[in-house]
Amino acid sequence: MAQAPSQKKRSLGVLIGGSGLIGGTLAYYFKTQAPDDFDIRAPSSKKLSVRNAQDIITYLKRAKPDFVINAAMASLDSDAQLAFEVNYLGSVNLARACCALNIPYIHFSSAAVLPHGENLAEGDQLPLTSNLSNYAKSKLMAELTLEHMMRHHGLDCTIIRVSIVYGEHDHKIQGFHRLLFAIADEAVPFLFTKRGVKHSYTNAAKIPHFVHHVLLNRKEFSGQTYHFADPEPVALDDLILTIRAYLEVKLPREIYVPYPLVITGKFFLERVAGVLNWFGITARLPPEYMFLKNVYQSQTVATEKLRRSSYVDPAPDEDIYTRLPKLVIYYLTRWAHLNLITRFRDQFVGNELANDFIRHPDELLGSIHADSLTPWYSLLQTDELTAEASSEPADDDS
Repeated sequence: MAQAPSQKKRSLGVLIGGSGLIGGTLAYYFKTQAPDDFDIRAPSSKKLSVRNAQDIITYLKRAKPDFVINAAMASLDSDAQLAFEVNYLGSVNLARACCALNIPYIHFSSAAVLPHGENLAEGDQLPLTSNLSNYAKSKLMAELTLEHMMRHHGLDCTIIRVSIVYGEHDHKIQGFHRLLFAIADEAVPFLFTKRGVKHSYTNAAKIPHFVHHVLLNRKEFSGQTYHFADPEPVALDDLILTIRAYLEVKLPREIYVPYPLVITGKFFLERVAGVLNWFGITARLPPEYMFLKNVYQSQTVATEKLRRSSYVDPAPDEDIYTRLPKLVIYYLTRWAHLNLITRFRDQFVGNELANDFIRHPDELLGSIHADSLTPWYSLLQTDELTAEASSEPADDDS
């Protein structure tokens, strides 16, 4: 008798930070594009808090994963303790666990650890000083410790350093999406940058393909740091004006605001926010304001090391400009649903039912009562079949 072929064992992975843009994109990819090869667990912070070493030990000891992906990060404006515990200590404790279990560790870092400049290589880190932001300092410390563990403790790790990330399904308004929101809401009257300033951007949709390849080719990618970004940097003023043209809004006007004037305005806004707090009104500037200097200085990363690797870009012609139409439709629809913007409501939100709900709720209620409250026929049929089956006498095999 021929034996049935043994079922292929799926690799079990633990994904930390699955609710964020990068983590959510990774979880969706492995669930839909590679379900036969990978089984991805994405525990919430209630099940596994990276701030608690015992949580990490207990969970990984029970799950026995084949690899760990760390896409978790504290908010940009987190205080020193939270940034240290999540971005640094959590990353290091995960690495210690992976080292003990002898499994691969994929760690996501940020271009915040890099200086300003153009064509920056993977080795161009900032010096570790006290005046760095909590976010940049904790991310840089994590990289330095992981590099130490790779050299001295045999950690099988790949560090993926991303730039300004863009993509759909980000439930937070941050980074590039903060820029898109500000332009859509016409909250940016002028160009808060200067001519010639360029930045690198990372397409979130491509990240899972790279992680998949990295997991399958550990010999090549173990112990390495890679910049993962679109090959061509983007001029910030051109991107802003392109978004403005696409949305058909008047603002921002093509007037460049000098940096000293912006700093003065920021100082004034901080004082106004402080006064509002006296009256019980919570007012906070967006966390991106800590990177205000970045919009006046270029920071582009070199991707030559990535191009020389065995990884092949699944969509080499796709960049932030080609993705812009989908991003605009997705986020304007979402923000209009949440009443965050109103200008584009008629264009991106609503159908006949929504309009009736707004203008004629009584008529809508009557029509639903008349046509749409009968029991589901398919469920009724299922119940009848179940009842018939349970009433039939059981077969007597004795």
